[in-house]
Amino acid sequence: MNLMKYKDVLALCKEKINEAKAPLRAREMRKKAELEVCKLESVLADREQKIQELSSEYPIKFDALLDAIDELELTQRRKEQFERVITEMFGDE
Repeated sequence: MNLMKYKDVLALCKEKINEAKAPLRAREMRKKAELEVCKLESVLADREQKIQELSSEYPIKFDALLDAIDELELTQRRKEQFERVITEMFGDE
């Protein structure tokens, strides 16, 4: 019986460890992405409220209102992108 070189044994062990950790790491990254989606949902609620407040003021500050609408739409787009990324990267889990 011949012994393997120590560096080869270490490399083999690292590969096996990384293989075992892969599902855990994937689940961790999915949960982090889902947390980001939750944060964006909170931001969306805040931005919708701000739009309502701006639209009920007198006089209406149209520039501020339009900026708030732009921010809302950008945040909605970002949330949709996050959801698409989650589906594409982790959908088969």
